[in-house]
Amino acid sequence: MSASKKPQQRRSLRSVLSRGHLGLALVAVTMASVSLTILGVVALKVYADHNLHLIGRSINYTVEAAVVFEDRAAATEALALIASTEAVADAKVFTADGELLAQWKRPETDLLSKVEMLLANSLLAQPITLPILHQGREVGTVTLSGHGANMLRFLLSGLLGILVCTILSAWSALFLSRRLLNGITGPLRQLARVAHAARQERAFDQRVPEARIQELNNLGNDFNALLDELESWQTHLKNENETLAHQASHDSLTDLPNRAYFEARLARTLRKLKKADEKAAVLFLDSDRFKGINDTYGHAAGDAVLVAVASRIRAQLREEDLVARLGGDEFAILLTPLHKPEDAQRIADKIIASMLAPIDLPHQVQVVTSLSIGIAVYPEHGATPDSLLSAADTAMYQAKRQDRGGQHLAQDQSLAPPVTLRS
Repeated sequence: MSASKKPQQRRSLRSVLSRGHLGLALVAVTMASVSLTILGVVALKVYADHNLHLIGRSINYTVEAAVVFEDRAAATEALALIASTEAVADAKVFTADGELLAQWKRPETDLLSKVEMLLANSLLAQPITLPILHQGREVGTVTLSGHGANMLRFLLSGLLGILVCTILSAWSALFLSRRLLNGITGPLRQLARVAHAARQERAFDQRVPEARIQELNNLGNDFNALLDELESWQTHLKNENETLAHQASHDSLTDLPNRAYFEARLARTLRKLKKADEKAAVLFLDSDRFKGINDTYGHAAGDAVLVAVASRIRAQLREEDLVARLGGDEFAILLTPLHKPEDAQRIADKIIASMLAPIDLPHQVQVVTSLSIGIAVYPEHGATPDSLLSAADTAMYQAKRQDRGGQHLAQDQSLAPPVTLRS
């Protein structure tokens, strides 16, 4: 059995672009720094060579007379006077015959002097020899070796400047790179966040904000347009589902809940009341004259009577009470909470009284109907939905037998008479 492969670790787009930009910035800055350093050293070498030749010419003019007269003391003094103030490590004056007339050498007292000499020996053309002319005739020569003191200072200051420029360039490159990176990955992160919310949470109301980059902004706009369509479709489906759910649980004529809805609500209510030790009442209502009205005036008149009866019943109830049409001319009411059975009887009386007013039918016809109401109280008359609804139905039948348009409170189940089928 082969081992399952571990999921591949994928780097984010931001890390890939960030690493690439950082590498490019470092390479570019490094190449620029190296190029500037090389150019600076070459320029410094040219300058030092030119300066050394100028020093040599200055020494020529100064020691010319001393060489002509071969005055060692004067030549040595003039040579030391100039060489000690310039970047000269070693200076020698020779006669035309090659005899050493004067010499000056800069003392090396510390490590810095050795470093300066090493730098001079590495960069300067060492040594240089210039002729001493008198009236167009060569009377001697001057040999010079450059010293790296000034060169080292110039080089260090140049390197410091290059370092500062390099740091500023690197910071600027990183800043611009990060800004560009944010301009690319920022909109993509927003797009990914909105897409994830739409997929996981069905949050189609979220939108991708505008982006500074045209292509990414177009992508975000297209995605937002897609979300608009999905949100519209989701709203349509939600409305359709709500409509279908309402149609499945409500009567199309009276817009009251149907039998299935009432029985489910009654079952949930009884479960809660059992835990809370509270009461509820079920009222079973049946029209006394509906069949005659329907046969006399037609089904349209019967429907109008049912709508009027449903409206009058609903008007007598509290907001938390439930009324449903069970079918035909039968209605059921769930009263909860119920403090005492008398409250249910009082509401039943209000419903019966509301039926005394005539109901207007088409063609200026008025009819009067009445309701017979049976009342069953939980848990006295039934502890289950079926037993409670059956007890209310039986009580309604008793009310219809005793006096149509009245009410009757159910008896204890053990005392209730046998139920006969009503016409």
